[in-house]
Amino acid sequence: MRAIIAVPATLLLIYRAHSRKSLTPAGIVAAALTAVAHAIHPWNLPFALLVVFFLAGTRVTHVKENIKATLTVHSRGTSGGEGPRTHVQVLANSLTASVLCLLHAYQLRERQRALTASPTAGNDLGSLCFSWGGDILIVGIIANYAAVAADTFSSELGILSKGEPRLLTSLTLRKVPRGTNGAVSLAGLAAGLLGSMVIVTASMVFLPFCAEETAGKLGGGAPWSVEQRRTLILGLTVWGFLGSVLDSVLGGLFQASVKDIRTGKIVEGEGGVRVLVSTDANPTSFKADVKATLLSGEGKDAVEKTESAVTGGDAGAGKYDARNKNRRSSFGDEKPSRVIENGWDLLDNNEVNFLMAFTMSVGAMAVASWYWSIPLQSALPWL
Repeated sequence: MRAIIAVPATLLLIYRAHSRKSLTPAGIVAAALTAVAHAIHPWNLPFALLVVFFLAGTRVTHVKENIKATLTVHSRGTSGGEGPRTHVQVLANSLTASVLCLLHAYQLRERQRALTASPTAGNDLGSLCFSWGGDILIVGIIANYAAVAADTFSSELGILSKGEPRLLTSLTLRKVPRGTNGAVSLAGLAAGLLGSMVIVTASMVFLPFCAEETAGKLGGGAPWSVEQRRTLILGLTVWGFLGSVLDSVLGGLFQASVKDIRTGKIVEGEGGVRVLVSTDANPTSFKADVKATLLSGEGKDAVEKTESAVTGGDAGAGKYDARNKNRRSSFGDEKPSRVIENGWDLLDNNEVNFLMAFTMSVGAMAVASWYWSIPLQSALPWL
C-alpha cells in the first residue's frame, strides 16, 4: 500500500483510538504495529480490512456499552463494561492476519523480482493480481477478519437480545444468563452473519481480481467469472459465520463463565482475562454441568445445587475475622459469592479468540487448496 495513504490513515486511527479511549496505550502500540504489517502489503486489501474491522468493531461496542452495563457485572464489582481494549485483545484478533500479510507481501515481491529478471516467466509465475485459483494466503487473511468480525458482532450485539441465550455445549441447550461464554441466540447468530458479510463485501471491493488479459497460470488460474466470484463471496461469508459458532463452542468448553450469586449476572474480567473464584465454586468438568442441568431443568441455580460446602477450619470460630487465613469470600451462609456457570477454566477470552481466528484462517486455506486443487506448498513452501 502506498505510504502517502497508509501513514495518514494510521495516524487517524491512532488519534481516534486515543480520543475515544477505545484502546489502552499498549493497545495503541500493538494496533500501530499491526497497521504497519498490513500497510507493507502491495495491495490495499489487507489494510482496508483492518480499518473496516476496527471501525465496525468499535462502533458496535459503543452501541451496546451503556445497555451492557445493566446486563453484566465487572470483576471489580462495578457495572458491566469492558473498558479500553488491551494489546493482548488486539493481537488475538489480528496476529494471524498480520503474519499472513507479511508472508504474502514477500511472495508478491519475489514474484515481481522474477518477472523483472525474466519477463518470459510470467505465464509460469502468475500475475500480481488475484487470479482464479491463485493466492491462498489472501483467502486466509479474509477468513481471519470475517471470523473475528462475526464473533465481535455476535457477542456485542447478541447480548442485547430480549430472550435468554442457550448454551451450545449443554446437552439440553439450557438457558443461561446473558454474556455466558458458549451461549447463543437467534439475534446473536444473525449479527454474526452480518459481521461476516461486512468484511467479505469490503474484501470484494478492494481485492484486485485478474482480468482476462492479466490472468496468470498459477495452479491453472484463469480470469474470474461472475459465478466464481459469487461462490467465493458465499463461501467466505458462511466460513466467517462458522467462526463465531466455533468461538462459542470453544468458549463454552474451555473458558469459565463466572456468575455473581447476588445479581445472577455474568462477571466480566478486565481485558478479557480470567475472573477469580474460590476453589469450592469451581465445578471444572462438563459432567458437573450436565448434572446441574438435569437437576434444575433450565439451569437456573444449577451450579449452586452442585457446589460443595465451604470447608477448612472451625466454621463457627472467627469465620468473619480478617486474621483468619481460612476465611473465604462468601455470604453469611458461607456460600461463595461467585460460582462457575459452565466451562473448564483452561483458556481466557483472548486465548479463545486467537485459537478461533488461527483455526479459521488455516482451515479456509486448506479448503481453498482442496477446492482449487492447489497444494498448500505453493503458498507455504516450507511445509
